[in-house]
Amino acid sequence: MAILRTVRFTTAPEQAAAMQTARTALIAATRERFDGLTATRLTRLEDGTWIDHWRWESAAHMQSALDNAASIPGAGEAFALIADPQPEVAEIVDEV
Repeated sequence: MAILRTVRFTTAPEQAAAMQTARTALIAATRERFDGLTATRLTRLEDGTWIDHWRWESAAHMQSALDNAASIPGAGEAFALIADPQPEVAEIVDEV
């Protein structure tokens, strides 16, 4: 069953461009090392909160990447650009 992992976070306005660049690199590095990442989407709310959505083929695929996140090049740099991360994981039960 497909899984959606979302992380709400903040970043300083002057770091937004660097965060987006680091995120793009992190996605590419994750896809090179781990199977199952099928889609990503980054959104920003009116209050400046960001929500990063990563869709995985399965919970096992997601967990493998999370368990080894420290080994992904650029992960530390990307995570250093965000504050107050609030992750949530949901099973996708319907898509139209």
